[in-house]
Amino acid sequence: MSDQPDPRRFLETDRADGSIYNDPALFDLEMDRIFMHNWIWVAHRSEIPEPGDFITTFVGPHPVIVSRDRKGAVHVMLNRCRHRAATVCEQHKGNTASFVCPYHGWAYGLDGALRGVPHQNGYGQDLDKASLPLVNLRVEEYQGLIFATFDHAIPDLDSWLGAAKPWIDLFMKQGAGWPVKTMGEHKFTFPGNWKIQLENTTDAYHFPIVHKSFLDSVDQETQDILNFVGGTGFVEDLGHGHSVMVMIPELVDLDENLDAPIPERFLELADQLAETYPPEKVRQIIRAVGGSGFNLNLFPNLACSMAFFRVLRPLGVAQTEIRHIAIGMDGGPDIANQARLRLHEHFQGPMGFGTPDDAEAWDRVHRGALAGRDIPILLNRGLAHEEKRADGNLYSDVSAETGMRAAYRQWLVAMTGEPAEETVA
Repeated sequence: MSDQPDPRRFLETDRADGSIYNDPALFDLEMDRIFMHNWIWVAHRSEIPEPGDFITTFVGPHPVIVSRDRKGAVHVMLNRCRHRAATVCEQHKGNTASFVCPYHGWAYGLDGALRGVPHQNGYGQDLDKASLPLVNLRVEEYQGLIFATFDHAIPDLDSWLGAAKPWIDLFMKQGAGWPVKTMGEHKFTFPGNWKIQLENTTDAYHFPIVHKSFLDSVDQETQDILNFVGGTGFVEDLGHGHSVMVMIPELVDLDENLDAPIPERFLELADQLAETYPPEKVRQIIRAVGGSGFNLNLFPNLACSMAFFRVLRPLGVAQTEIRHIAIGMDGGPDIANQARLRLHEHFQGPMGFGTPDDAEAWDRVHRGALAGRDIPILLNRGLAHEEKRADGNLYSDVSAETGMRAAYRQWLVAMTGEPAEETVA
């Protein structure tokens, strides 16, 4: 359509036009070209462990049901009755044998098949139930992460994740030998564009400034560990808009360096665990409790962020929903999972030190971007010393904006349908 904005005018290699955050027509285009034609994270396996389990969530603006059928297969279906479009499920999660529309009673199986229609004789021979299931999206899974897409023509999930897969594998070591499980969440909205949060996950530059109150709340040993800006970490472009920010290199692989000293804040927990577990297992659990030393950004809506999942959902051009999902050890010691929850609450919780400060910064970015015209958003930090690894991945120092540039390159690919330009380092 001629009235659609040209995405190329919003973005250059090292900067973006400020209106990339606040153009309503551009936002509408994003909901179509990005959120209907890419792999979107919808759930973790542990949220629907048993047959009949389901959760309700969204793929972009589209309400969906994620369910596990009686054979164990996972389905992601539009939460919309095929009769008059009413949602067929309003519970956030549960276990059921079927989904029944509350308006006219049409009943659907866990796989979305239309099973029953009240007073079906009213349709005569004109109703073919087999042709009217809940609309199923394409579904694939990696390491317990469940993704869905409307687009049946895009490459498989394995190809999409690509170089991000080894980092997902490392992140899942937070199970300490047990599977990772979700342990509850909180969600909130902030008055700003979704891309502002997308940029944040691999932005170390802000940490000592925005999160000074958090740093003041922890012991000196923890402050020293988190003093990573200017350190030996890095940010790497993993392709397809994904990126990783390694803040604490010694905590990348939680199965390594198990003989390292136990941080003082975990000594009491270690003593309690030692009553049940041998020393090496205690150290493995303690390292898992502290979380990984990196943030992994999976374009466009999931962050595996040190010790939790952060999920974004665009609600409007100037409103975004954020979910912070705590994770723990499925089968691991309760006291260790409780310790993880306390750490999660300290930073990510609604009364914590990190989330309110982040949300305030995101709000300010959106409001500030409304000031003036043709003033660029700079994305050039670390560009001057960005290098290329043997596999072609670009990387730079830990405070570089390499991750943001990675996301915007994929944004432009998705928005235009044109391949990414070759980058030179």
